[in-house]
Amino acid sequence: MGEAVGLLEVLGFSVAMAAMDQACKTANVEIQAMDCNNPATGNHAKIPVVVQVKFTGNVSDVKVALETARHTANQFIEEQDIVTSFIPNQAPGLEKLLGIGKVKRP
Repeated sequence: MGEAVGLLEVLGFSVAMAAMDQACKTANVEIQAMDCNNPATGNHAKIPVVVQVKFTGNVSDVKVALETARHTANQFIEEQDIVTSFIPNQAPGLEKLLGIGKVKRP
C-alpha cells in the first residue's frame, strides 16, 4: 500500500510488451495486470487493440519506467497513440483494483 502507480496505454499488444520489457529492465517496477480493449474506431483502427498496463513501484522508479515505456512505444507507434498516467501515492484500497485485468500476474 502507498506505492506509486504507473499506467501505460498503447495500441497493440506487442507494443505494450516491448515497452514494458524495457521499462522493467530500466526501473524496479512490478506489473500488476494488463487489460485489452477495442479502440474507439473499432476494426477501422490501424491496430485494433488498446492495451493498458498497470504497474507499481517507488515514485522515482515508476517515473523512469513511464518515460522508458513511452520512448520505447514511440519507436513503433505515434505519440498520440500513447497515454501514460502517474499516481505518486495510491489511496488505500486501490491495490484491489490494480490486479483487475484480462492478463494478471501469477
